[in-house]
Amino acid sequence: MANNNNGAGRNVLGEPLQPCCMAPLTGFYRDGLCRTGPDDVGLHTICIQADARFLEFSTKVGNDLSTPIPAFGFPGLKPGDKWCLCVERWAEALQAGVAPMVVLEATHISVLEFVEMDDLRSHEVPTS
Repeated sequence: MANNNNGAGRNVLGEPLQPCCMAPLTGFYRDGLCRTGPDDVGLHTICIQADARFLEFSTKVGNDLSTPIPAFGFPGLKPGDKWCLCVERWAEALQAGVAPMVVLEATHISVLEFVEMDDLRSHEVPTS
């Protein structure tokens, strides 16, 4: 993956943060990066690869990520899509046994304040 860091910080591996996804365009700042700032109260810092179980869980707990919202340019997620998720939602999904896979290179280092590296590694998207 090309380095498009633009001062976005480090990932959980201690390396420059890599893009999560450009289609659909993700990140709190809609720049493809799971970086955070003072306006990002949800901490959209963990790059996930969505699956059907997680998307169903997220809808049940009040965060429907599957339904498109054209007014906000949101196409709705489908299994296989990558997305910058709120770290607390991922931790909640982990507790429920439905945490989606994680792209470590695109997950912001601040995530480690909330979840253990071992949990992230056990959900790591295999590299090709």
